[in-house]
Amino acid sequence: MGVFAHPDDESLLAGGVLAQHAAAGAHTAVVTTTWAADSPRAAHLADALDELGAGKPRMLGYADARNPSSAPGRPRLIDAPLDEAVARLVRHLRSFRPGIVTTHDVLGQMTGHPDHRRTHQITLLACEAAGLPHLYPEAGDPWQPQALYAATHPDSGVGELAPLLTDVGKSALCIPDEYVTTVVDVTQWVAVKWRAILAHQGEVARERSLPGILARLPAETRHEIIRTEYFTRLTPGPVPGDPHRLTT
Repeated sequence: MGVFAHPDDESLLAGGVLAQHAAAGAHTAVVTTTWAADSPRAAHLADALDELGAGKPRMLGYADARNPSSAPGRPRLIDAPLDEAVARLVRHLRSFRPGIVTTHDVLGQMTGHPDHRRTHQITLLACEAAGLPHLYPEAGDPWQPQALYAATHPDSGVGELAPLLTDVGKSALCIPDEYVTTVVDVTQWVAVKWRAILAHQGEVARERSLPGILARLPAETRHEIIRTEYFTRLTPGPVPGDPHRLTT
C-alpha cells in the first residue's frame, strides 16, 4: 500500500514498484491524504491507479495546504487534528491489511511540501497504531504491516532532476546516500509508470509541476530520471534485540 499526499505522488515516487508488485500478482492499493473524491484530480488518480493495477482511489479527503478549494468544507491536512487523520488511515490499513507500506520521506521529498511531511508523520503513527488493539478499536481488527518504506532521493540519485526543480524556483532536498536502504530498478515498468504519470492531465499541463516538467523532456532524459526508485526502510512494530538493554 502506498500512502501519499497528492494525486500524482504515487505515480512519481512509487509507480514502478506498484506496477512491479501488481505484475507479480500482489494486491496493491494507494491512500491519498488530500483532495476531495469528487474533484478532477481524483478522476485522474483513478485513471493512474488503473494503469498501475492499484485498485480504486482511497482518499482521506483533506484539503491541500496550498489549495484550500481542493476539498471544500474540509480542513487542510496540515490543520486537521492529528489523531483524527491517524484514525482514518488506520481504518484503511486494517481493512486492506498490507504487508508493505510506502510513503513520503521525512523531508517531504525534494520540494519539502508540507503535505508530504504531514503524510509521512501520519503514516508512521498509523502503521504503529494499526497493530495495537487498544488504539482505534472502532477502526477494525488489528493489523501490523511487516515493513514501512519512505520513498526518497539520495544525494547521488538526483541527477538531472535537481536542476529541473531549481530552474522553476523549487527546492531540491535530498538525503545522504547512507540513509537509502533499497534501490529499485523499475526499467521494466517505466512505460506503465509514465502512462500513470500522464493520467494526471491537469498536472502534466502545468509548467512548474513535476509531471509537466517531465513531459517536456526528451524521452531518453525522462527515462533516466524515472527508471530508479529509492527507499529507506522504517520497520514498524516489535523488532528483535537484547531484551535487557538498549542496543544499536
